Amino acid sequence: MNIGLMHPTGNPFARQAAIALAEQGQLTSITTSIAHNPQHLWAQKLAKLAPSLARELERRTWLAPEGVSLHQFLWPELLRILLLKARLPQRLGFSPQRLTDWLYHQLDQHFAWYHLAGLTGVYAYEDGAAETFTVAKQWGMRCFYDLPIVYYRQSQQIQQQEAAQFPELAPALLSLQEPAAKLARKDQELVLADRVIVPSTIVKDSLATAPVNRDRVHVVPFGAPIDYCQPQPKQHPHFRVLFVGRVGPRKGVHYLLQAWRLLALSDAQLQLIGVNEFPPGWLNPERDRFTYIPSIPHAQLPAHYAQASVLVLPSLIEGLALVQLEALAAGLPLITTANAGGTDIITDGVEGFVVPIRDPETLAEKIMWCYEHPEELMQMRQAARRRAEVLSWRRYRQQLQGVIQGALG
Repeated sequence: MNIGLMHPTGNPFARQAAIALAEQGQLTSITTSIAHNPQHLWAQKLAKLAPSLARELERRTWLAPEGVSLHQFLWPELLRILLLKARLPQRLGFSPQRLTDWLYHQLDQHFAWYHLAGLTGVYAYEDGAAETFTVAKQWGMRCFYDLPIVYYRQSQQIQQQEAAQFPELAPALLSLQEPAAKLARKDQELVLADRVIVPSTIVKDSLATAPVNRDRVHVVPFGAPIDYCQPQPKQHPHFRVLFVGRVGPRKGVHYLLQAWRLLALSDAQLQLIGVNEFPPGWLNPERDRFTYIPSIPHAQLPAHYAQASVLVLPSLIEGLALVQLEALAAGLPLITTANAGGTDIITDGVEGFVVPIRDPETLAEKIMWCYEHPEELMQMRQAARRRAEVLSWRRYRQQLQGVIQGALG
C-alpha cells in the first residue's frame, strides 16, 4: 500500500499518523503547507536574525520519515499568516476562520491535482479531503478520513441552544456562520471515505445522523506526550485552576466563570491561557476574577501545567482536546466533560472528574473538592501520570495501524 497523507498545518496527531503509516512501510508522501526543519542552514540563520519568528516556526516542525517524500505548498499559508498579522479579518469584519477554510481548500485541490500519482491510498482530514477523495476514488484508491471533532450537525445544535440562552454570545459561535458549501463538502468527505477515524466516543456518536455507515467509523484516541510533558515540582502554595485553549463559548468558559463566581475563593487562582473568542468586551466585567494570558509558545505550557492544581476544560463542542493529554502527562488532574472526550481518557474520580456540560454548580462542586482535599488531589496527580503512560502516542499509532490493516483485509 502506498499512502499519501495530507494535513495543512501538521498538527501533532497528523505527525503521529504519518509515523504510524511509515512504521508499517505504507507511507509514500506527506503534503502540507509549511514543514519547518530546524536543522536546515536557513533555519539556523533565522534563529539568530529573527528569534521570535523562528520560535513560531518551531511549532510547524515536521520531519519526514526516511524514504518518505515531503511536499510543501507554501504560498497559501504564508499569505494567510500575512493577512492575519495585518488584522485584515478585523478590518473587513469577517471571521479569521474563513482564511483557514480557504487554506484547507487550496491544499486539498493542490494534493488532488499534483500528488496522487503512484498512490494506492490517501489519508486526509476534515475540511481538506473533498477534492482529494473525489479524484482518488476515480483512480480506485482507498480513502482514510480523520475527523477530529464532532459532526457539524451536532455542533450546530449545541451552538444554536447556546445562542438561544446567551444571545450576546451568538457572534462567537462559529458553526452558526459556516457557509452551506463548506457543510456540503463535509458530507461529501464522509460519503467517499472507506474508513473514518475519530478520537473519541462523542465524535462517533455524533455521526448517527451523518451519511456514513457506522461500521466504517473507528475510535482511536489521541496520545499523551509522555516525554515532552512530565511532572515537575510546584513552586508556590496556591490552589490554581488552569484553563488552556480557545477562551470562548465552544469551550464552555462562560460556565467556568459562573462556577468560579459561585465558589468565591479568596485565596485561590484562576488562570486562562488562549486566544479570546468571546465578543469584544465580554470578558471585561470578569477580569478581576482571573489571570489571562492571550498566547504563549507551546514549549512554555508544561511549566504552566506544573504550577497548576487542576486543569478544567468544560467544553461543549470538541473531539478530544490535546491539552487534556498534555496535562495528564504532566501529572495534572482533569475536570472535563464527555463532550471534550473525557470519558475516553480518564475514569471519573481517579484521574479527575467528568461533569455534565452546562452545569456550573457541579463544576464548582468538583473544583471545591480539589481545593478541600489536597492529599487526595496528590494521589490524583500520580494517577494522572500513570494514565498518560498508558495513553501514549505509541498506543495511538498501534491502534491506527490496526484500523488501516483491517481496511486492507
